[in-house]
Order: sequence, then structure tokens, then C-alpha cells
Amino acid sequence: MTKPVLFLLLAGIVAVLLWLLPGQELDLAGLRVRLEGIAAMRQPHPLATAGLFLLAYVATTAVSLPLAVWMTLAAGALFGFWQGLVLVSFASAVGATLAFLAARYLARDWVRAKLGRRADGIEAGLARDGAFYLFSLRLVPVVPFFALNLLMGLTPIRAWTYYWVSQAGMLAGTAVYVNAGMQLADLESLSGIVSAPMLASFASLALFPWAARGALGVWRRRRIYAGWTRPKRFDRNLVVIGAGSAGLVSAYVAAATKARVTLVEAGEMGGDCLNYGCVPSKTLIRSADLAHQMRHASDWGLADAEPKVPFDKVMERVHASVAAIAPHDSAERYAGLGVEVIKGRARLADPWTVEIAGNDGRRRSITSRAIIIATGAAPVLPPLPGLERVDPLTSDTLWSRLRHRPAAPRRLVVLGGGPIGCELAQAFARLGSDVTQIEMAPRLMGREDPEVSDLVAASLEADGVAVLTGCKATACGIDGGKWIEVEHGGGTRRIGFDEIIVAVGRSARLSGFGLEELGIPAGRTIGTNAYLETRYPNILAAGDVAGPYQFTHAASHQAWFAAVNALFGGLKRFKADCRVIPRATFTSPEVARVGLSETEAAEQGIPHEVTRYDLAGLDRAITDGAAQGFVKVLTVPGRDRILGATIAGAHAGELIVEFFTAMKHGLGLNRILGTIHVYPTWTEANKAAAGRWRRGHVDPRALALLERFHRWRRG
Repeated sequence: MTKPVLFLLLAGIVAVLLWLLPGQELDLAGLRVRLEGIAAMRQPHPLATAGLFLLAYVATTAVSLPLAVWMTLAAGALFGFWQGLVLVSFASAVGATLAFLAARYLARDWVRAKLGRRADGIEAGLARDGAFYLFSLRLVPVVPFFALNLLMGLTPIRAWTYYWVSQAGMLAGTAVYVNAGMQLADLESLSGIVSAPMLASFASLALFPWAARGALGVWRRRRIYAGWTRPKRFDRNLVVIGAGSAGLVSAYVAAATKARVTLVEAGEMGGDCLNYGCVPSKTLIRSADLAHQMRHASDWGLADAEPKVPFDKVMERVHASVAAIAPHDSAERYAGLGVEVIKGRARLADPWTVEIAGNDGRRRSITSRAIIIATGAAPVLPPLPGLERVDPLTSDTLWSRLRHRPAAPRRLVVLGGGPIGCELAQAFARLGSDVTQIEMAPRLMGREDPEVSDLVAASLEADGVAVLTGCKATACGIDGGKWIEVEHGGGTRRIGFDEIIVAVGRSARLSGFGLEELGIPAGRTIGTNAYLETRYPNILAAGDVAGPYQFTHAASHQAWFAAVNALFGGLKRFKADCRVIPRATFTSPEVARVGLSETEAAEQGIPHEVTRYDLAGLDRAITDGAAQGFVKVLTVPGRDRILGATIAGAHAGELIVEFFTAMKHGLGLNRILGTIHVYPTWTEANKAAAGRWRRGHVDPRALALLERFHRWRRG
């Protein structure tokens, strides 16, 4: 029997029973009359009567009929206090668990599908605190237990936990009603059972587990801060260490809420993204793209032209872009917002005190109620023998060291096949360098699907990049020129170069801030909880140092949660919601993704469907001469709920936002399909992918009926 049929059958039974109930006198007088007949039957058959009563109570509770109060009163009147309490206690818990399991079987999947990714956070919270919620609600006898059974069935709480918590939680209320049943002859109304003082007592009892939990939290905090002396007064509400994306947003939130905040930065305001990462690299990529278009102008009906690339002018434009954006992140701007900006190095002296060695030579000590660590990340230099001898460049240093070169490096090696390595390899190749890219893994951009890796590798090779995958770098040196040695297929090979860019990853900046002295756990990143709190709840972390993502937009997103929890955590805390984070790599074609890739879904055993739309069929892609790439969407089998989306093609970084928005707010592909997209634009690719999914899920039986309908209409 299918779930819908079973659900309709049970709903029909309950509806019939509820329809019959109004014909019965459900009041104390009617109950007394019925109990007289049952009492007469009980005298010759006490065990059978008790057994039948137990089964009837279980069945009534299992189908969620609102008769528990009357049957509990009846148990007290028929069987006395102790026997009645035992019967009702076990029968109610068993019946409630059966109703709970029925709701879980019939409706949980449907409700979860409707909630989408929002269900993940709800289920995580209930998995952790569901027993507390249930116990508290069971202690208050005015809560409709039949409704509670059905609602809790939609949660991830375990059936055994549900049973024993219900058994314990309902015991006090059950005792009250069973005792009242013993006094049934003197009882005039139900209001005589549960008075206002008694309800207040139950409510107080329901608060007990939460009060105990709060007391345990206070005890734990005292243990954490043991040995430290908390200041009686604080100089600041918040001190932020690091003025990158996470630090700037944290300071901005604090200033906007009129908190007194100090921002400490040893280097340049704006952090890595402004000075060494996003801004300079995307400026360089734009110049490189233009040079590429000039060489291939015939693709747009123009004459090909070999561009002249005065590399120093290109780098001048890179630094001009940084300078143009710098005022947005400047100390002057933030001072105007109410933030105290100190240039210097900060160190935690204790959980509330930050010692600052200023760049001007001054030393200061500031106490603060809360501290946010947002120190970012730095490029990793692998332990490659001889690497220091060849004076390697990184994504941080190349902008200053190559600034005044009249030409791009003639022979360039890029070590690393991740997003940064691929972006820089392609850009320098288009600007005239002879580029060799070395990657130890079997393919570039290993976190993406293989077809994405193949597309990017083919594009880089078309631009002249020698892509070497599955190659392990073993040594560097200088012998008649700089060289790097690689192993591949059991043999070795030396590759000469003029410059080498190391782009094998970035590691969080964790040393020199006093984390070790305070015992704050830090491995690859600083250990934090869901609220971005470290071991000390008043010390938080955000951005690259908190992980797991090393994206500017992820750091900004985390910073809001860190700042609000730092300033208002004693009143209300917010869990950092990082379940749906988009990403983009700005190669040509661009690659963008949100949620699961097809490879990840397969590795994790997550059921999924794949819908793919090739950009070769998109009108705007054809007119722009960029009809390569695809949109790929993963959905729940048979449903339009999005599990992930990957876009490889022009403007992928912009196009992915629509799928991110849909996933963030629980919208499916049908909503994207029903949204008007301007023609001709690139965003129509998303609608086309949704349309392809829709066509793949049309019911053939419905089409057959429509065909017959139209045939009938034609006469």
C-alpha cells in the first residue's frame, strides 16, 4: 500500500471517529454513566478489563483522537491511583510513539522536500536539543499531546529517545489526572483538575531542564576562564585583529550599532583581497582577455592583430585599480564611521586584553569585552629542495616584484593547478609569457568535476600553456639558469624558467597572536563552534582563519555573525549559516559552482539527477562568440529541489547567483522557469536548464490524456 493511500485511509478512519464523537456525551456526567457499566464488567474479569483498557488507550493515542483526558480520568476511577498510573503511563507513551512513527513514515519526506535546505538547520538543532524541547512540552499538561506526537514525527529525534522522554515527561501530568479520576464523584468540571497554581507549577517544572542546562553552561564558562582575572571595566566593546574582508565587516557592524570598536592591522588596509588577490588578479585578467581578443579578432569579423604588451603599463593599471578601490577600505573612511584604527601588531595577553605594538613604535594595552580574530591567510611555500634559491614569486609578491618589468617573464613556471594557478597561468600566457603549469594531481582544479577540468585544461593549452598534470616537483636549482625538476611516469625532467609562481594553496595566519598561550586550539584553522566562538566565548574568529572556505565573500558573510555574536551573544546568538556558499574561478571560460558537484554527490552516496544545458544553444552566447561551456544542475530525484549547480562559460560568476539565491531560500527549478528573463541575455541559460529539467519530468500519461482531449475538441 502506497503512502498516499495509507494516509488517506487513516485520515478517513480518524474523520469518521471524530464525526461520531459529537453524538456522544463527552462530559463528566456521561463519563460516570459509562464507568458504571465498565466497573460491573471489571469485577469478574479484572485482568481482561485492564488489558482491554490498555489496548484501547494505545489505539486511541496512536490515531491521535483527543480523548486522552477522559480515558486518564477513567483509569483513576476504575483502577485506583497506582494501577491506573502504570496503565496510562505505559499506554500513553506507546501510543504516542506509534503516532510519532506514523507521522514520520507518512509525512516526513514530503515536509523535508518542501523545506529544502532549510530543513538541514532545523534537523541539526532538533537532533541536538530535541529531547530538551520534548521533555519541557510533556511536562505542561495543557499542550495537546496528539498534535505534539504528529509534529515530532517530522523531526530526526530517535524513536527510543522519543519513547522514554515521553514516558518520563508525561508522568507528572498523568498522576494529576489519574488522582482526579479517583475523585470523579466529587469533580464538577475539568477546571477543578488543573488550577492556575498547578499550571504554574508545571510550567516551572518544564523550565527545570533549561535552567539546569544554563547552570551547566555557567559552570563550564567558569572552568574555561579559571586562572584569568576578568577586568571590572572594559576600554572597548570589541577589538578586531586584521583589516581584511572579515575584519572590516566586523568593525563596520560594531560601529553601525554604536559600539566602541578598535581595528588593528599591521599591513595594508583591505587585506589580501584588495592588495594581493581579487582586485589585482582580476585587473590583470581583464588586460589579458583583451590581448587574447585582439589576436582572435577574426572571430568577431575583424582583422586579427598581434597586441603590443608593455607589461609595466599593464602593471601600472593593476596598481591604479587597487588605488582606486583602496579608499573604500581606508583607515580614514573607517575612522569616519567611528572605528578606532591602529596600525600595528596585536597579541592576546589574556581573554580580554590585547597588547598592540604599533608601527609607530608605541605600545598599548586595550581591554575589551569581545575580540574577533580575522588575520586571513598567506601563500604556502612547499618544502621543495632548492626553492629558496630560485627566489619564487607568490600571488602576494608578484605584483610588487614584477611592477616595473617592460615585458612579462619570457619563461614562466606556475606550480599548482588550483584556481589561483590556473588564473595566473592563462593570464600570463595571454600577455606573452611561455608558461608551463605543473600540477601533482591527475587533473587541474581537482575539486571540480572532470569535465570542468578538461574544459579549463583545453582552454589553457589553446592559449599556449604547457599543462603538466600528474607531475611531482622534486627540486629547484640554478645551473646555467633557473630550473625545476619534476617526476612523471617513472622518469624525471628539468624545465628551465626565468620566474616561478608558487600557487599550491594558502594557510591561515595563526602564529604570533597569543593563541598558543591561551590554549586556543588551532590546526589548519582556529577551532570554533557554530557561533564562530573559540574556546573562550568572547574570542571569536572569522574569515580564512576560521575556514572552511577561503573566499572574500565567505569571510564577509561570517563576519556579520561573528560581530553580532560578539556584541550581543549574551542576549541572542546566531549560528553562522555557511551551508550554501558560491565560488568562482575567473579563467576563460569562467567556472562557478554552488552546492554539490556531480563528483561529490557520487562520492557521498547522495541520490541525484543531473540536468545539463550546453551554452552552444544559447542565443546570447552565439551573438557574443562565446558559445562554449555548459550549465549543470543536480536535483533530488523526481523533484526540482536543487542540490548543486556548476556553470562553465562566460559570465559564470554572475550566472551562478540565481542558483545560489534559489538554494538559499528553498526555491526549486520550477520557480526559475517561471521567472521572466530578459532576452537576449546570458541569464537565459539558467532558465533553459530549468526548462530542460521540466521537459524531462513531464508525465507521459498526462500527455496522452491531453492528446485525447485535443482530438475530442477537434470533433
